[in-house]
Amino acid sequence: MTMLDRRHVLGGLSAALCLSAAPSVLLAQQPQNPNPPPPQTPPQPRFGFEDVQRRAREVAAVAYEPPAGLPEPLARLDYDAWRDIRFRPERALLGQNGSPFRMQMFHPGFLFNRPITVNVVRDGVPTPVPYAANLFDYGKVKFDKPLPVNLGFAGFRLHYPLNDPRVLDELIAFIGASYFRVLGREQRYGLSARGLAIGAGTGSEEFPAFREFWVEQPGAGAERIVVNALLDSPSLTGAYRFTIYPDVDTVVEVAASLFPRKPIERLGLAPLTSMFFTGENDRRFFEDYRPELHDSDGLMIHSGSGEWLWRPLRNPKQQAVSFFGERNMRGFGLMQRDRNFDHYQDLDLAYERRPSYWVEPQGDWGEGVIELIEMATGDESNDNVVALWTPKAPLEPGKEFSFGYRLTAMLDSNDLHPGGRVVNTFQAVPKALGSSEAVIEGARRFIVDFAGGDLDYHLKQPDKVAIVPSITRGRIDRAFLVPNPRIDGFRAFIDVTGEPGQLAEMRAFLKSGNKTLTETWSYPWRAEAKEPPAAVPQSQPAAAQQPAPAPAKE
Repeated sequence: MTMLDRRHVLGGLSAALCLSAAPSVLLAQQPQNPNPPPPQTPPQPRFGFEDVQRRAREVAAVAYEPPAGLPEPLARLDYDAWRDIRFRPERALLGQNGSPFRMQMFHPGFLFNRPITVNVVRDGVPTPVPYAANLFDYGKVKFDKPLPVNLGFAGFRLHYPLNDPRVLDELIAFIGASYFRVLGREQRYGLSARGLAIGAGTGSEEFPAFREFWVEQPGAGAERIVVNALLDSPSLTGAYRFTIYPDVDTVVEVAASLFPRKPIERLGLAPLTSMFFTGENDRRFFEDYRPELHDSDGLMIHSGSGEWLWRPLRNPKQQAVSFFGERNMRGFGLMQRDRNFDHYQDLDLAYERRPSYWVEPQGDWGEGVIELIEMATGDESNDNVVALWTPKAPLEPGKEFSFGYRLTAMLDSNDLHPGGRVVNTFQAVPKALGSSEAVIEGARRFIVDFAGGDLDYHLKQPDKVAIVPSITRGRIDRAFLVPNPRIDGFRAFIDVTGEPGQLAEMRAFLKSGNKTLTETWSYPWRAEAKEPPAAVPQSQPAAAQQPAPAPAKE
């Protein structure tokens, strides 16, 4: 097969989408009709997802070409300067024909150094949105000379009357590689979704990027909007279709087709990226007046067998990866369950309003694993948690791979499953307060609160409820339950012992007879060696060994 020149392919594809089809045969031999019918305009081809698929397939057939860099004045912008460049709201697109949606563009600069093309599709015909400096208010940012007229954009965002019929609120934003963030009613931006991940958590991670979008013009009173996108990276190309339904829980239906250029082992579907700095189960950082700082506090999984699993997130001392093998997985998500403002105390960032993202595969995704990657972070500014689905079978060049899923942005996830759920996870020394019981090396107590489902009903006869704990590479010394009327549920105590340095996986759920009452709590734990008490220098005066007096009250 003759190799295609990438420049000719890319240059001709966009134009081809707008051209009408020519007749395949000219019947010049037939006699002319003395009364010919009036000429008819050939039907115009209507742009659709299959056009994006065709383009992705053709682009995959040529070598990957890295994007051109930004002009130097844009490349050197810092975050504050870039953020000072704002799209003028009065220039927003998509307002024709009574559409309730509006589109605003992001200016290139700072970290967003890959300009993209955005098209609007009206009546089946795609038209590029041209860059123009008068679309933006540059604030205090000044440039010595005009920017190129073919600059492009860093991304875009869509607005919709989400919280108030009189106000256009930000609904979804596409900016940076294949990242996008979406909101439902009364939600604040927190975690992000991605179109795709390759080699996540490794030193050679690849970040596929959306390079072109086609936004379909909504009609009057439209309750959904469709965004098509072309993905590109050294390893593959992809065609994506996002159908967005704004609501209390906004839903994004995703359909994708991938076209590999090379074999891909660590492919991540429906990746979610979030932040966990500190929470009730991980209190290594406590020099902040805010008790908890996280966009998500747990990974939830609905397995193919029907089991529900809850894995609290952590901020580990070093990167940790957990694998949950599944077949025909029904759903997974990074969730923010804790909605209590008192647990965050942040008036500006409103962590209690951060959405949960729940992913439900469309069709059978087959066999694979859910990967949870937790990276160490020393503050709340870094996204250090990634969850994704990795198919068991690698992608092979020349073999198209298609998949789909529903992503839901929600505040209240309690209705996802009918059973009891984990609401708190704590750690402590495995002995009662004031007890003289010796604590052996490698021992720890975990306290888990379960609430919801039928647990309030079973509080009337708590002795009929049992805890079912298990551990790998360690032992359970004791496990018991006590009623917790504050949450209309139960508090479980699990004392475990492990070899120092050995990683163990713990699980526990509640049951009554043969009936499972709750989801399964899952938690990894590595026992640490007991540190000897610090020696007091012999030359130190005895008075210095006493506690310091409390400071005087003002």
